[in-house]
Amino acid sequence: MTRIGLLSDTHGYIDDQILRLLSEVDEIWHAGDIGDLKVMDQLASIRPVVAVWGNIDGGDARQRYPQDVHAERDGVSLMMTHIGGRPGKYPDRVKAQLRAHQPDVFICGHSHITLVKHDPSYNVLHMNPGAAGRHGFHKMRTLLRFTADKGKLSDLELVELGPRSSNAIDAAD
Repeated sequence: MTRIGLLSDTHGYIDDQILRLLSEVDEIWHAGDIGDLKVMDQLASIRPVVAVWGNIDGGDARQRYPQDVHAERDGVSLMMTHIGGRPGKYPDRVKAQLRAHQPDVFICGHSHITLVKHDPSYNVLHMNPGAAGRHGFHKMRTLLRFTADKGKLSDLELVELGPRSSNAIDAAD
């Protein structure tokens, strides 16, 4: 059984609330637009991290993390990339990978819109955790937590972290 905390689009921002909530999971997954590797260092100080780089990430993040992750946790196959679209609107690159790898769960970020939806076209659970950072058009900062166990997902939680205009401090500060 693996408890996973999933976030995206931190854009260089992390706060104690995020760190506290993610200290309760076994692994932290970051779906790109990290913004500052200090965010990842703070996350890695509390739990193992799996991450992909996003479109705002520079060479340092692109050297440390891949564009795509294909992994298995407790019988659940997962695929993660940053710009993944949504059911019915996947980029061709993502469609090809979904066909080739046939994951149980497809994770992406980028849109800043939280979405968890089964996509019957690829028989995949699409998961986008929204945005945990303060930059973007989203109003509420969010992340997801869930459990992978014996080939199934359970205990899915949408965690609202508070409004985007929070007074917390960027990791770079």
